[in-house]
Amino acid sequence: DKAKTGDTLVEKCCHFFDLFRLITHKENYHGRGVQAIAQRGINYHHEELHYSQPILDSAYVVMPMHDRHPHQQTKMSSPTMACLELCMFAEGSRHQEEVIVTGTKGRLEAYLPENKVYYYRRPDLDEWEDRSVPPPPSSIHQEVFDCSDVKDVHGIDTEMPTHGGYHYSSTAVEWYHLLQAMERFRHTGSWTPQVSLMDGVRAVELGLAATKAIYRTEKESGIVDDGE
Repeated sequence: DKAKTGDTLVEKCCHFFDLFRLITHKENYHGRGVQAIAQRGINYHHEELHYSQPILDSAYVVMPMHDRHPHQQTKMSSPTMACLELCMFAEGSRHQEEVIVTGTKGRLEAYLPENKVYYYRRPDLDEWEDRSVPPPPSSIHQEVFDCSDVKDVHGIDTEMPTHGGYHYSSTAVEWYHLLQAMERFRHTGSWTPQVSLMDGVRAVELGLAATKAIYRTEKESGIVDDGE
């Protein structure tokens, strides 16, 4: 029910918008430049509850992420483009979730539930002289990082269940960091959580901006008559 959850891009996707901020160390302010398209009611037509407007169950959202401090920006500065691809009926595929970061120097790919990160370095001009043809196989550099051992990845010295990469609510790692923050507060009086309330607010704001962008698109195309 979007009246209670803010719709799918807020309820389900605010965590991914939080990752946009975490990975880029940048912000999208006031929903500027956010563009989105979506489809509704594809996966949930069999459910007993029906709403005047079907559930949003697949979408593309693109947003520019800008430097957090204006003085860091120059005339040559350009935003980092962040893109969310949502599909609420992709179960049974190879990966439940994918996070991919691509830049001029290479590419990172992270997958769940595989729990691996793949790093690819872009061949330089010495390795790949003729750019009119694909790079030679010898120039392709790949590293694979196995992240299935959460104790090793997060530096935790106690037994910790592995995150399976599905909708299992909070993970053991998240609870571990929360308990550690509470313990530090008891001893020092300083409250420094790994993820702050403001981080959560900003992620929800991005979800709302994406939802508004979809409503605008739907109204312009005549899909819906009512507004937000």
